[in-house]
Amino acid sequence: MNMASVMRAWGRAVAAQLHYRMLLLTFLPFMVALVLWGVAMWWGLQAMVDFIQAWFAEHDGFNRVHGMFAMVGLLAFKSFVVPLVAMWVLLPLMVFTSLLCIALFAMPAISKHVGSRHYPQLEQRNGGSLGGSLWHSLSSFIIFAVIWLLTLPLTLIPPVSLVLQPVLWGWLTYRVMVYDALAQHADADERMTLVRQHRGSLLFIGIVAGLFGAAPGLLWLGGVLSVLFLPVIAAVAIWVYVLVFVFSGLWFQHYCLEALQRHRETPPGMQGIST
Repeated sequence: MNMASVMRAWGRAVAAQLHYRMLLLTFLPFMVALVLWGVAMWWGLQAMVDFIQAWFAEHDGFNRVHGMFAMVGLLAFKSFVVPLVAMWVLLPLMVFTSLLCIALFAMPAISKHVGSRHYPQLEQRNGGSLGGSLWHSLSSFIIFAVIWLLTLPLTLIPPVSLVLQPVLWGWLTYRVMVYDALAQHADADERMTLVRQHRGSLLFIGIVAGLFGAAPGLLWLGGVLSVLFLPVIAAVAIWVYVLVFVFSGLWFQHYCLEALQRHRETPPGMQGIST
């Protein structure tokens, strides 16, 4: 893992995030995600809560949960278990919605902004496409969602939850954003080569982004304790997700384009060596 390149890209991403164009770039993905989730919650949230409530009652879930919460000293949260489960189920969908909106509406602008300002001589080989981005995002999310659901009971153990969530979100962020970061400038072979050679650094960036993403996740789950303010909490959580993902997109973009430039400057016989 090349920490010097990771930190250099991080510093450039911080500076770029403060640019007014990048701040304005959060607006459109935020509005799209907010409208989608506003409609979804208005139509389906209560139905989901009722379904989970019925499932727990039918399968003796409340007694089992009572024992689990008693073991970890969180018995006071027993009355919130149904909305808490609903929030946990919806959380990965909220993460993916924000990430997909960034991939569709923000990453092309981020790529253009970073490429034109820092890598104007870097040839654009257009190895990605909108269809490829959607397929890559959806397939990555399906894998993410399966692992998320399988490991859902482990999130009741605080130390495991603190590690598991950032790793999962980091993996999803890395999978989606690397494709979009290289879509305009790299061809398909270059993209696969760079991912293979820099997987450790890219995953590290994704995990750090996942740690940042844990904050709006906790805010979203706080809506369980304040149902009346859930629409406001959901809106704030979505905006923070969008802001985090825009910064993450800038970080990935700077790192990937620098790696691509070094790759093209390296003699063919030396390109198999990881940098």
